[in-house]
Amino acid sequence: MKKLVVVVLSVIFTLSTNSLFGQISTGNLKSIAVVSLDSDGLSLDNAAMGNLLRLELEKVQKYEVLDRYDVANRLKERDINPNEAFGKSQLVMVGKEIQADYMLSGSAQKFGAKIVYILRLIDVKADKIIKTDVKEYIYDEQYIQLMTRNSLASLLEMEFDEEAAAKLKYVDTPIISDGQNLKLSGPRFGMQFYSGELAERLTAPESEGGYNSTSYGTVFAYQFEYQYVSSGDFQILLESIVSINGIETSYTSPSLTLLNGFRYKGWELGFGPVFRFSRVAEGYYDNSGQWQILDGTELAPEVETFKQIDKRGDINLSTGLLIAIGKNFRSGHINLPVNFYYSQVPSINSHVFGFMLGFNIARSR
Repeated sequence: MKKLVVVVLSVIFTLSTNSLFGQISTGNLKSIAVVSLDSDGLSLDNAAMGNLLRLELEKVQKYEVLDRYDVANRLKERDINPNEAFGKSQLVMVGKEIQADYMLSGSAQKFGAKIVYILRLIDVKADKIIKTDVKEYIYDEQYIQLMTRNSLASLLEMEFDEEAAAKLKYVDTPIISDGQNLKLSGPRFGMQFYSGELAERLTAPESEGGYNSTSYGTVFAYQFEYQYVSSGDFQILLESIVSINGIETSYTSPSLTLLNGFRYKGWELGFGPVFRFSRVAEGYYDNSGQWQILDGTELAPEVETFKQIDKRGDINLSTGLLIAIGKNFRSGHINLPVNFYYSQVPSINSHVFGFMLGFNIARSR
């Protein structure tokens, strides 16, 4: 009796062990087959890309990957060209022939500066595509295996190297087209108004080194633009403005302004340095508050000297910061930009306010 019990237990244990080992060896994995991958514009052909995809699929150990030679033989028997077997109906037919649960196919194609990688997972019994993954990578074939691994992991919802994926991801370059490339280079004219010590020196009599002029003047300029980012209605550009100020007065001075501008739906904001050329002399204010230039006379230690606008001085370069805001009005092919600006002249504790109008005609390339 004891021997019979031992024999029965041994048989049960053997059957259970074989069943367990069978589950471990197969893992109850669904079978999957790869015929080929449609390759266009790449150095690897369809078969090579299919082998690469099959290799990465075997690494994940999530499916029982059918042998490529068995798949090739079945295709040959059915007179099916693997380089043309990318349609769902063909792949389902092949899958039924080789008794595969799933078929994996897709394409890797070069489009300009990018590789578009598409993978499709087909359920043979359900006769439908159950998952699709589309990725756009930079065009660099030395990383084609890493692209395959990343796309496959994404399709199967597995973990992948996010840092590598981010480096390989293709990012669209900003769009610059005739419809979006608004360029407002052209002539400008306007007025500007001075305050502070600059206004005082301009209105001072010539006997005191002033210009006996007004605290405002005209501006005639030309604006050049270079656009380096354009996306939809948003643009980022560099602007350079060459101008002659106050030509109707005795205080005529040239200036150069360099702006970094942002334009959105016709509205514009810009800021940057302005370089002005004017005659400057070193001097001081006497006890009566009148401006005097240095003439070699020895001054008391408490007298403060500094540089100031003076018609009798030498040409000097001064700098300041300019901030501008504006709006472009459009009528047909004509652009009419209007800008208001403010600038500080820190060297003489003064401020400049102004506005400019311009125009140009939109031309096709």
